[in-house]
Amino acid sequence: MTRHARNCTAGAVYTYHEKKKDAAASGYGTNTQRVGKDSVKDFDCCCLTLQPCRNPVITKDGYLFDKEAILEYILTKKKEYTRKLKEYEKQKQKEEVSLQMSFKSNTQIAFQERSSSIVAYSMGAFHLVTQIDTNVLFLLLIECQESSTLDGNSVSNMKNGKDKMLPSFWIPSKTPGVKEISLQKPDKTIYCPISGKQLKVKDLIPIKFTVVQDPDDKRSLIVKQARYMCPITHDILGNSVPCAVIKTTGDVVTMECVEKLIKKDWINPLDNSKLTPSDIIPLQRGGTGYAFVNDSLEGRHERPVLQA
Repeated sequence: MTRHARNCTAGAVYTYHEKKKDAAASGYGTNTQRVGKDSVKDFDCCCLTLQPCRNPVITKDGYLFDKEAILEYILTKKKEYTRKLKEYEKQKQKEEVSLQMSFKSNTQIAFQERSSSIVAYSMGAFHLVTQIDTNVLFLLLIECQESSTLDGNSVSNMKNGKDKMLPSFWIPSKTPGVKEISLQKPDKTIYCPISGKQLKVKDLIPIKFTVVQDPDDKRSLIVKQARYMCPITHDILGNSVPCAVIKTTGDVVTMECVEKLIKKDWINPLDNSKLTPSDIIPLQRGGTGYAFVNDSLEGRHERPVLQA
């Protein structure tokens, strides 16, 4: 028996460290890991491509996109809307055709019921016939003409328009056991992929970053850590520096410059133009590694779970 001391090993306690170690080795359970600063995009990178922007534009909410990427996204959503609208209209036409076919079948059944009630007498030329609706006769006449024009003797599944109705058993949605899904009319509105709010091309605001002019640094702009600066205070911009965009000129400045200089008299120091509070758009910050700045900084890997 082990001794009862500070480092006692006789206790039946399953420690947290042992539990995490066994869970990682078993292959079950959900693994979570905190995302570091290097795993989050920089402040000057596009929210879609996660690469530095060539032609940066921002939305009303301050989300930064590359103009080429966001226009391609909008075009893709418009094509998707057109495709869904065609499928919806095709379904509506199919429903209308099925309603017409059901009306014709009901008309034929009514005609057969009425024709069975006809009573004829062989005595003389007297015949008692019930009156038949003229609309029923007209529909039956049209159906007979259509059936006479088609080649009814063929048993091929490629004639009489049957080639467009062939089942595609290799497509999951075309298998016989799948129930038909009623499509809803698609929404024409395009939403921002980050904020989820309505997005229009005319609402995209072009911006410009002021490049740091360092004659001694001959490296490429992408390699540099200090790439851009505030055009007013010349402070270096980064993920940990809150920034804002002046809507009228598109310049990116620091929030400290906005609070201490611009908000005093609401005049743009770059061109002495008059500004309003709506002309200042806060730029969404990049990754700093701190939960106060970024909402989601935890990566999750969901694996199978053993339930008792």
